[in-house]
Amino acid sequence: MDNVSTLRPKSVRTVWISDIHLGFRGCSADLLLDFLHTIECETLYLVGDIVDVWNMKRGLFWPQAHNNVIRTILGKAKHGTRVVFVPGNHDEVFRDHVGTHYGNVEILEHAIHETRDGRRLLIVHGDEFDSVVTCHPWLARLGNHAYDWLLASNRWLNLARRRLGMGYWSLAGFLKRKVKNAVSYISGFEEAVARDARRRGVDGVVCGHIHHAEIRDIDGVAYHNCGDWVESNTALVERFDGSIELLRWHESGGDEVTVPSPEAAPIRRTG
Repeated sequence: MDNVSTLRPKSVRTVWISDIHLGFRGCSADLLLDFLHTIECETLYLVGDIVDVWNMKRGLFWPQAHNNVIRTILGKAKHGTRVVFVPGNHDEVFRDHVGTHYGNVEILEHAIHETRDGRRLLIVHGDEFDSVVTCHPWLARLGNHAYDWLLASNRWLNLARRRLGMGYWSLAGFLKRKVKNAVSYISGFEEAVARDARRRGVDGVVCGHIHHAEIRDIDGVAYHNCGDWVESNTALVERFDGSIELLRWHESGGDEVTVPSPEAAPIRRTG
């Protein structure tokens, strides 16, 4: 792999990753492998859409790097890491197996995680709070096709930018930030997830689904979104003091604690 990290393995208490979309051409499997090989943790949460079954129904795409991601996760589970899988809408077939174990991986509908400093966090993928998915599944699948088109366009755009000596730029991310309806959708989703966490009496929530990495306070509820491994290449980690940070993994290996956006605004930590 070209982007092997030169960093020594890092040790954290907990890692959350979501929206890997193995089986999809846009999946950043090599970067994820670099991250998984670099970091050590006590608990690894897979917060849904790990395997893109939706996309695989349209045609099989499963290169060796995608297989290596599965093998690496199973290897961690075999050697002492607690691995919890909370299925999402793209891998909802695994919801039929909630409550079982597969290769030392626990499959749960949702989970409650207690941080080192005693806060309780609800772990859900989040598609149940998405009105498009729950009320109009056909529209969600149409949107998935449109997202595929955006990512394909993004690859060609960034190929041209690299040849001109310019850095990576996300077309899909730009549209999410600039299109009013997209901004409203993200805000509405975050508030719905936070309301449910408040109803359950927990201190915060960790989710994925909308491919928008974020840590923020919503009326006293700590909201955390893992982001994805299609564009932002982000993960949430809990340090041993209970603080939670959002890491973005770079093409060159290594991480920084920043919001995955061109503005690179500093991320807010919790705890």
